[in-house]
Amino acid sequence: MSAASLAALAAAVLQPGFVGTTPPPWVCRWLGEGLGSVVLFARNVVDPEQVAALTATLRAERPDVVVAIDEEAGDVTRIESARGSSRPGNLALGAVDDPALTEQVAQDLGADLAALGITLNYAPDADVNSNPANPVIGVRSFGAEPALVARHTAAWVRGLQTGGVAACAKHFPGHGDTRVDSHHDLPRIAADRARLDAVELAPFRAAVAAGVQAVMTGHLLVPALDPELPATLSGRILGGLLRDELGFSGVVVTDAMEMRAVADRYGFASATVRALAAGADAICIGGERADEESARLLRDAVVAAVVAGDLPEERLAEAAKRVGQLAAWTVAARADRPPRPRPSAEGSAVGLAA
Repeated sequence: MSAASLAALAAAVLQPGFVGTTPPPWVCRWLGEGLGSVVLFARNVVDPEQVAALTATLRAERPDVVVAIDEEAGDVTRIESARGSSRPGNLALGAVDDPALTEQVAQDLGADLAALGITLNYAPDADVNSNPANPVIGVRSFGAEPALVARHTAAWVRGLQTGGVAACAKHFPGHGDTRVDSHHDLPRIAADRARLDAVELAPFRAAVAAGVQAVMTGHLLVPALDPELPATLSGRILGGLLRDELGFSGVVVTDAMEMRAVADRYGFASATVRALAAGADAICIGGERADEESARLLRDAVVAAVVAGDLPEERLAEAAKRVGQLAAWTVAARADRPPRPRPSAEGSAVGLAA
């Protein structure tokens, strides 16, 4: 394979963020050179018109670009970060415990995101919040009871994807029973396999059964599954468990690779290569490292790993193919739905009613 082709494959699996309310020149250039996805944060959002213009600019460079966002509603909102989400978050929906309402809220959110040109949402949070001391999940979870979390995870996935946006269940294999935030250090889940099956994995099984298009890895050490490597870097967890046992065939997205749980231990670039080798398909970066230098560092590291034989070319090609299949799903989802007016400045009527 030529150097340019290999670089394009490496770019295809990156999902970088950027600074600014219009796409910087490097992002537009990279979209022409193979970049498959970008991710938006609150810093990229002013109002619906601006976001729609931003995504239209991206799509002018690459019509099937995957445009991701981290929009859980509730406490974790990007499109309404200035004033707070007009939709209830997971804990509130779990407390009402009406899966039809959860599906309706998620479908309304999907339709709004689709109207803005966003095609992948890093949601729902499918974690079972079984540890009250958890510093990072809390109200982002539907609750502490696995069956409740599973039915609402499935409803949220169905709703969002009916609205025209790919869902991404997170943080596999389950971030609920932790006392550590993986932004800062590596959490450890001490549960045995039977407990993982009964609790942590139940919502992910439900998400897969509901047709979820993507699953996000957690930077979590789960010794019952792999005593040495965190889930993001573990072939046992991403391949053996998620692919083979749970039967997931969509895109595996990493949690942000600059997070200290993996970057401090394995190095930013090295962890990225190891995640791809373990079975991840898309590398999320740019919450903190939102510049061309970081993206280039990872692209070049992936190319070097293939050349050195540390990352099989077939594995990289498979990852890029899966991202392409997700892109094709998002194009079809947009084509299948009539255009919807952009979200109202007053917020979501469906969400406020919920």
